[in-house]
Amino acid sequence: MHIPDGYLSPSTCATLYVCAASGWYAALRRIKRVFSSRTIPLISVLAAFSFVIMLFNIPLPGGTTGHAVGVGVAAIVLGPWGSILALSIALAIQALFFGDGGITTFGANCFNMAIVGSLVAYGVYRLVAAGSDLRSRRRTLAAAIAGYAAINASAFVAAVEFGIQPALFHDAGGTPVYAPYRLGVAVPAMMIGHLTLAGLAEAVITAGLVSYLQRADVGLLRGVTELSRNQLPLPAAAHHSPRRLWWVVGCLMLFAPLGVLATGSAWGEWSSAEWTDPQGRNQIAAASRNHEPPPAAPQGLQKLSAVWTAPFPGYAPRIVKSQSFGYLLSAMFGVGVLLLASLAATALLKKQRVRELPT
Repeated sequence: MHIPDGYLSPSTCATLYVCAASGWYAALRRIKRVFSSRTIPLISVLAAFSFVIMLFNIPLPGGTTGHAVGVGVAAIVLGPWGSILALSIALAIQALFFGDGGITTFGANCFNMAIVGSLVAYGVYRLVAAGSDLRSRRRTLAAAIAGYAAINASAFVAAVEFGIQPALFHDAGGTPVYAPYRLGVAVPAMMIGHLTLAGLAEAVITAGLVSYLQRADVGLLRGVTELSRNQLPLPAAAHHSPRRLWWVVGCLMLFAPLGVLATGSAWGEWSSAEWTDPQGRNQIAAASRNHEPPPAAPQGLQKLSAVWTAPFPGYAPRIVKSQSFGYLLSAMFGVGVLLLASLAATALLKKQRVRELPT
């Protein structure tokens, strides 16, 4: 679901950057109302959780791979606005350092996963869980449905963005310049995998973590803006600390090398070289309902794919020969960046507030 550079036209990318920027602006305004030294660590740990979860690739029908996003958990704990920021931060680290998602398409990826995903997850969760106790099984069910709905909504929007490119952007002979497959191919190819395995993975992860928080720190399920004003009083043990979530992220990070077991590219994330490689072309055709790909990578795709070269492409640092170990190092690097940024931002905020105290 991470759209690479070259698959969307510059005008499409610009439009989706504007949409994403509107979402970021709204999120920053809303989250500013509850912004505190507690909010920053929560956003950081959910960004880290999303970053690590997206490393776990799973095989999908057609020989492609997919992954959960973690948007359901982020929306439940942070609310939609905090979730938008957390997912956007995770996607930024992936694009800048690892080339997972493009720079020109960063706005599109944030719009699809961070904005659409967060709003759908939060809306579905509130609807299904309305009036229930924080520790009820209904909350766990609501979380599963919210995660499932969110990842599929994100995938559908991405599929539409892919699918409209051939109709809108082609040369004089009708050859697509960017993403080559129309809606009739793009939507089924994207949705079959997400409606089944990827959606199920998101549902299980969301429900599992909500169930864990119900026992470990139920206070986090109130959200930074509180999901409901009619909840029963919480016990003193509900301390709203992100520490337990950091432990979860740390444990998942150690298992990150399992993400390399699923081979094959995600649908629509093929490199320009795969379009000319015989084996790559066979995989593209098989994943696209046996529709033959163009004889070469579309011109616009080839041009824009070279816009940015990530320092650690494919989560594989060049100095590391083992792909599994490289995956682990990449996970540690991404989580480390987020942890250090969280500590630094929290310290600065506390220092600023000390200065603002009357003397």
